Amino acid sequence: MSIVLGAIADDFTGATDLANNLVRAGMRCVQVIGVPPHDLALEDVDAVVVALKSRSTPAPQAVTDSLAALAWLQAHGTHQIFFKYCSTFDSTDQGNIGPVSDALLERLGGRQTVMVPAFPLNRRTVYQGHLFVGDRLLNDSGMEHHPLNPMCDADLVRVLSRQTSHSVGLVSHEVEAQGSRAVREHLDHLAGQGVRHVICDTLDEADLEILAGAIVDYPLVTGGSGLGQALPVEYRRQGWLQDVTDAGRLAPAEGAPLVLSGSCSRATLAQVEHFLASHPGYELDPLALAEDNGQLEDALAFARTHLQDADNDGPVLIYASTTPERVKQAQKALGTEAAGRLVEDAMASLARTLVQEGVGRLLVAGGETSGAVVSALNIQQLRIGHQIDPGVPWTQAPIAGRAAPLSLALKSGNFGEIDFFTRAFEVLK
Repeated sequence: MSIVLGAIADDFTGATDLANNLVRAGMRCVQVIGVPPHDLALEDVDAVVVALKSRSTPAPQAVTDSLAALAWLQAHGTHQIFFKYCSTFDSTDQGNIGPVSDALLERLGGRQTVMVPAFPLNRRTVYQGHLFVGDRLLNDSGMEHHPLNPMCDADLVRVLSRQTSHSVGLVSHEVEAQGSRAVREHLDHLAGQGVRHVICDTLDEADLEILAGAIVDYPLVTGGSGLGQALPVEYRRQGWLQDVTDAGRLAPAEGAPLVLSGSCSRATLAQVEHFLASHPGYELDPLALAEDNGQLEDALAFARTHLQDADNDGPVLIYASTTPERVKQAQKALGTEAAGRLVEDAMASLARTLVQEGVGRLLVAGGETSGAVVSALNIQQLRIGHQIDPGVPWTQAPIAGRAAPLSLALKSGNFGEIDFFTRAFEVLK
């Protein structure tokens, strides 16, 4: 089997985000969880996205994991490697975007790569090297309050320069307006000056198409999922990719509907509030979980009661999503890592138990929460289906002991419209 695009994603929801856009562009795609065994059976696949949990790990571990994923993809004859990170460039001054990009580029023998985090459909754009979320600079978008990777600088050239010893350059919108050839000439000029990493302005879909045309032969590209939607057209021009019918077709969904939300982003908080106005929900509190006061059992009992209620045919929500102030209180009392781990462990336990008891349609909000849930369910690969909202598709995974596959949606905290938690299940029908 030869893979056209092999992607290495630094978290689970980011991996699904990219896979979704590849399917929308006509590529049959599978997402694998962690580095798979060499003999993993993959049939009728054009793209494989390896989902790691490396966004917030120490940089050396992120590099080791990413290089292991690269080795697997190279062994399967992959044409191009894509390092996928968040459209909000989530990272710290120590990494992990710079160190991982350096390691991958060195292993591939490339002299330069591009950084294209923008996702215009989700209002993530880059202008003069500055990242915007909607009409706000990154550092004024709510990302400055991120509990693990607060983003307090919107200048991506400056951010990345703190993560790598190599030179960082810029392809401006002015250059992109002249087309793919002008972009490539500019990239070659920068490479001649020793510029190894290049931040790329991106205001709209046309910019992504121009960039894709300029870098389709690069051994390594990096960025958000927007670039992933633009690349397949170029692959077809290269003769690497054939047209397929309904690349996102899945089996019919079966089983009860459940939402688990651990994200504390502004978007998810609004989605939780909207959901609770008309559907049942139970809030988890890290401080109560730490005291072992039976809250986890109470949450299970709440879910069982409402999922078995004949008068309730809609989804049930269990959430730890809360305001930045309450997050800081929990982190101060318990420690940042311990507070996050308590929530992740609780969500993982809930998912494992409730899927065994009949939940067959599961929506998870938040990258860390998604990682914990997928690991708890021992999911090794996801077949990517149709989109719910930009960046979020339904997927399906085989689960031991279940005749039908589990339908699973993994939502990045910042993604989705306000009614996402309810509308997602309508889309699945």
